[in-house]
Amino acid sequence: MLVIVPLTIDHAGSWALASLATPDGPAFPALLVRDRVLDLSDRPELGRPSSTRQLLDRWDDALPVLEDLAGSTREWRPLDGLTVLSPVEPRQVFQAGANYRTHVIDIAVAHHDASDGRTVEQVRADAAAEMDTRLQHPPYVFQGLPSAICGAYDDVVLPFDGQQPDWELELAAVIGRRARRVAPEDALDVVAGWTIVNDLTLRERIFRRDAPALGADWLAAKNSPTFLPTGPVLVPRAAVPDPSDLRIELQLNGEVMQDESTEDMLFDVARVIAHCSTVATLLPGDLVLTGSPAGNGLPRGRLLRAGDRMDSTITGLGFQANHCILEERS
Repeated sequence: MLVIVPLTIDHAGSWALASLATPDGPAFPALLVRDRVLDLSDRPELGRPSSTRQLLDRWDDALPVLEDLAGSTREWRPLDGLTVLSPVEPRQVFQAGANYRTHVIDIAVAHHDASDGRTVEQVRADAAAEMDTRLQHPPYVFQGLPSAICGAYDDVVLPFDGQQPDWELELAAVIGRRARRVAPEDALDVVAGWTIVNDLTLRERIFRRDAPALGADWLAAKNSPTFLPTGPVLVPRAAVPDPSDLRIELQLNGEVMQDESTEDMLFDVARVIAHCSTVATLLPGDLVLTGSPAGNGLPRGRLLRAGDRMDSTITGLGFQANHCILEERS
C-alpha cells in the first residue's frame, strides 16, 4: 500500500526519521521535513547507512549531521508514491504493563467476579490502592518480539484462532545509546526519539488455564505477526521535551476509544527506562513501550474483528491507520 505520512510538525525546522521504499526498490533511511524526503543512504557524512538502525548505532555523531541536513536545500524528493515501513528495527522490545491508573482500574472492573462480594466501587478503590503500593516497587515490564512489528499503515492480521484481540496504543521511546544501570534522572539522555506503537493483545491468552501458577503468558498474548504497528516516524527527543504531557488517541471505525494524557502514567518514562536498564543492557534502536491508557476493548465488550479500521495518533508523532484482516488458514 502506498501511503503519504500525515505527520504534524508544529514548528519550523522540525524533522523526523523514516524508513521508506519505492515500489521496485529496497528500503532506505530517510529524513522527513514536512512532505519532503531526503534519502540518507547515499550521504557520505553519515557513512551511507542502509537502515535507521545504523544511524541509531552512532546516534551522537549522526544527530548534528541530521539537524544540518534538515535545514539544507539538497536533493529532496516528494513523499508521494513511497511505502512507509516501521522507522526502527529494534533488537529488543521492552513493554511496560499496567502503567496507566485509569486503565488498570477499568481492567480490574472488567475481570471482576461478583461472587467475591465486592461492589464495583470497592473494586475500583482496591485497584487504586494497589497502584499506590506498586509505586514503592519497580515498574512491571516484559519483553516482546521484534518479529511482531509492522508499519504504521500495514494491515493487522488477526489470528484465525484468536478470540479477544484488543488494541493498546502507546508512546514508545527509541534508545540512542548503549545503556546499563541508568539513573532515572539521566534516563532520558539515552533516548534518541519517540514513536507510536499499537501493542495489540489477545486477552484470552494472557493467563493459561492449564498453568495458572506460572503467571502471564505474554509470548502467546502479544507476539502474533503485525501485532506491533510502529511509526510512522521517529521524532527526535528534543522535539518532544516533555513526554508526560502528550495526548494519546485511538479511533475504531471513526469512534474514539482511547483519549488520554500520558500524565496518567503510574511510572513516568524515565523510571521505566531506568528500570529496564537495571535488568538488561539497552541497545541503540531498542523500543521501550510505556504502557497503554484507558479505553481498551475488553472493558467495553468490543474486541477487534476483520473489517475494522484503527486510526491512531500521539501529539506531534504522526498518525497510524491499520485495517484488520483475518489470518488465512494454511
